[in-house]
Amino acid sequence: MTRISIRNIILAAVLLLLLAIILVVRGRPPFGSGESQFSAGQGREISKIEFSGKNKKIILERRKDTWTVNGIHEARKSGINFILRILTEIKIKSPVSQELFKTEIEGAGVEPVKVRVYAGSRLIRSFIVYPTRTNIYGNVMKRREGAKPFIVYVPGFDGDIGSAFTTSELFWQPYTVFNLLPGEISSVKLENFIDDRASFIITNNHSSYVFCGSDYVPLKCDSSMVRRYLSYFTWVPFEKWAFDLPEAVKAGILASTPAVKITVMKSDGHEVSLSLWEKLNDNGKGIDSDRLWAGTADRPELFVMRYFDVDPILKKRSYFLLR
Repeated sequence: MTRISIRNIILAAVLLLLLAIILVVRGRPPFGSGESQFSAGQGREISKIEFSGKNKKIILERRKDTWTVNGIHEARKSGINFILRILTEIKIKSPVSQELFKTEIEGAGVEPVKVRVYAGSRLIRSFIVYPTRTNIYGNVMKRREGAKPFIVYVPGFDGDIGSAFTTSELFWQPYTVFNLLPGEISSVKLENFIDDRASFIITNNHSSYVFCGSDYVPLKCDSSMVRRYLSYFTWVPFEKWAFDLPEAVKAGILASTPAVKITVMKSDGHEVSLSLWEKLNDNGKGIDSDRLWAGTADRPELFVMRYFDVDPILKKRSYFLLR
């Protein structure tokens, strides 16, 4: 064997060794697997998610084809799909220096949320989320106390994924105001505080409907329009909770007279009362023509409703009268 061929063999062996080293290094997490693995991985059958905050804990659990909140309430499907996407697709955008973490997170008093993800009875991932209102630092996470902090994101999603890591039961329940069949409605009272002539009352008397003005005097109406109106209560959703609304603004809204109030008495005797207030545009100038502030007596928070969703039940008295 010639000297040149031996040299070529040695050179090829060195190149193969370097290639193997590169492949091994590339396959390793850049910040260490113990500190940078947040994703539960694609294809994992996640069955339970726990969020623990200050004196509060939420358990989302899959039971057959349904997810529940703390084993009691049905979970909102869009919320579950969103958190499952985050848990399986989450990636690191960049590390956060300890100095920056101390000033932006610890210095601001951000309350962490501890997350535990299960597949069956097996814990497959756990980490800590530090939700803030600052976009650039809104998704800071650690694998555990004392680990490196990172800014994380979901590729292809530009929103704040940190908002999904919340211990609020309301956030995880369906965003629904009314979900009633006509036969489940005993009466509907609509009070229009801007124009009382638009107010009305509908009473269901064994599928025979009595239609009145606000003075409870019966009026001749189109019964087919009444039946159609009651069918609109089958599903009336809202867009989102107003969790970020300052308390002073919230108190001001609640202390004011709503534009419209709709009170539905269910056949089981339970009452749901929906109040609607006009909402300013986000820039504070002019009335928002697409959305309203809304609230119900049995919920502690205000929420936002789109006119598109609530308009079917915002009828005037004249809508029902015989022409």
